[in-house]
Amino acid sequence: MTTCSATDVDQMTSNERGARPVHDENPLLDYLGIGLVRWGPGKSEFRIAVEARHLNRAGNLQGGVIATILDAACGYAGLWSDAESAPGNAVTTMLTVSYLAKANVGILTATGRVTKAGRKLYFASGELIDASGTLIAIASGTFMHQRPR
Repeated sequence: MTTCSATDVDQMTSNERGARPVHDENPLLDYLGIGLVRWGPGKSEFRIAVEARHLNRAGNLQGGVIATILDAACGYAGLWSDAESAPGNAVTTMLTVSYLAKANVGILTATGRVTKAGRKLYFASGELIDASGTLIAIASGTFMHQRPR
């Protein structure tokens, strides 16, 4: 079982894979402007700078964008491999998102952490916060490792 706390994510240091777009691995995240900031065993961190294209008709961050960044944070948290190996792939089998506050400007940070891992499945939770620390949304999900092709 792999676990980490919010403090672990805060203490994560950027690594060779950190602070970069993920367009080679996930074109959708690149298109939305979602970048991988930190990644380590059982945890990940993504950021997005909210732009007009991310807003819904009411002028708030669209729920699908929130779900996408939280799905990425939770999913990538279970895919870390050492610096010599390529990361694996997984599919989301379940994702639950709770929307807690509105956001419409600024930089948002999504953190994901593995809460339990097995041979085929892993479970992860995540949170999305704004620059002032306001909790925008939380998520929990189940992910299935994919076999290499």
